[in-house]
Amino acid sequence: MFRPIRFVLLIAIAFIVGVFYERNAHGERCAEAGGRVVSNLCEGGQR
Repeated sequence: MFRPIRFVLLIAIAFIVGVFYERNAHGERCAEAGGRVVSNLCEGGQR
């Protein structure tokens, strides 16, 4: 019974880590473009 619960927990943890990784990468790309992240959107950056 523990295996299915452990599997679901590992999938959830991997998903959450992926979300935070992508948010960090988005912020770095925005900063490199000269902008800043406001409400999860890059403002003022040049492509």
